[in-house]
Amino acid sequence: MAFFKRHSRRGSYDLFSTYSYCVPGTGGMFMLFLMFLIGAVLGSLIVSVMAFVSADFVMMYGTVISYPVMFIPPLLYASAQSRRNEFFETGYALDSNHFGSLGGFRMALTVSVMTMATAFMADTLNLILPPTPEWFDTTMEQLMQGPVWVTLLSVSVFAPLFEEWLCRGLVLRGLLQKMGPAAAISVSAIFFAVLHMNPWQALPAFILGLIFGYVYYKTGSLKLTMLMHCVNNTMAVVFSKIPSLADADNFTEVLSPWAYAGIFIACAAFTAAAFVVLRNIPFAKDGARSNCDEIPAMTID
Repeated sequence: MAFFKRHSRRGSYDLFSTYSYCVPGTGGMFMLFLMFLIGAVLGSLIVSVMAFVSADFVMMYGTVISYPVMFIPPLLYASAQSRRNEFFETGYALDSNHFGSLGGFRMALTVSVMTMATAFMADTLNLILPPTPEWFDTTMEQLMQGPVWVTLLSVSVFAPLFEEWLCRGLVLRGLLQKMGPAAAISVSAIFFAVLHMNPWQALPAFILGLIFGYVYYKTGSLKLTMLMHCVNNTMAVVFSKIPSLADADNFTEVLSPWAYAGIFIACAAFTAAAFVVLRNIPFAKDGARSNCDEIPAMTID
């Protein structure tokens, strides 16, 4: 009796293996963005309906409900694309484990510190951006003033999980098979920035997107970029709970010029050293365009 022969990496329908054969190019990227916009509208509608029942409930828990909803249309679209392609095209694992000589634990520690260093340096961008409008400040205050567990669930769990799945796991992984790494990482970082829908988050997100993208390109590890995203967002939550930092627009307002310069130089040096480590990670396969493990098309025996 004939049966479907599935590759060993393709297991149950989860956030990683289900989408291995969805390898979008620029057209697929725009479709994923359209699906995300549809999800954002759907999430807003759900929250609006809930507000009629209890405005206080929505104020406290609206984000943790609406946020996952935004990703339902992209999830469904990507799953359909993967199912359509799995018998005809090579797939690429969303999550691989190419950590070089450091190994998984030390690599995770390295990229976590690099994330904090990059976030500190990117904070300088606030000096060139216009002051945030009242609506933005109100939105951020509402997000941070709810129960801590709700804030952490939204920004430290849901955001890293879903945004990295979309921006690195799908968009960047696909673009790396269609264009050069510099272009693919840059385009995916722009995509990541645009998802934030405002310049005050988009510009730092673009810088971080470049860092996340390079780590993903060299390691193929979505777990690492999710960890980096979690570290960055959790650091923002922690700083928002410190009175002396919560009201400051940037670190130059709370640090002396010499202290700021010293920390900035140390952060730049560590980030440069981390890039050297990442650059020396070899590709698992000759001629590979990234370290995302290849998965052959499914066959019928």
